[in-house]
This record gives sequence, C-alpha cells and structure tokens, in this order.
Amino acid sequence: MTGCVVTPRQSAPQVGGDEQQARDTVIVGWTVYAPPGSDWRTTDRVRIRGEVCEITGEPGAWGRSPFTGTRGVIQFAADRVTG
Repeated sequence: MTGCVVTPRQSAPQVGGDEQQARDTVIVGWTVYAPPGSDWRTTDRVRIRGEVCEITGEPGAWGRSPFTGTRGVIQFAADRVTG
C-alpha cells in the first residue's frame, strides 16, 4: 500500500544487560501510520523495507480531527517474522 509512514520502534536495553552490547537502542519493530479508511487486521502480514512483518496488537484509528473533521490515520505495530 502506498501512502504509509513507517518509523522504527525501539527500546532502550538495560544498562550493562545482555542486550546492550555497546549500543544505546535496539530496534524492535516498526510503527506504521496507514491512510485513513485502510483495513488492517492482526492476522495480516506486511512487507516493510523488503522484510515480511506481522501486525502485532490491534490496529487503531485516530478518529476525526476536532478542528477539521478529516479522518485520521490507522496506526499499527509490525514485527519481523522469524522462524
């Protein structure tokens, strides 16, 4: 689907923990902002930057803007498929 905005979703590992390995953040997936009215479900898979990802959690609609009345984006989290 065209018109989506994709941003990395990250978490900060525990200082001195096993995940840190000399880095500040770890990318754990993507946050996708899809056009208003698009239909996404938790059972869908998407291709993001060449990688197949699963939608995790329930996609949510931002609703209508109280200022303009226009419909807001659909937001969902996506994680790489492993295994």
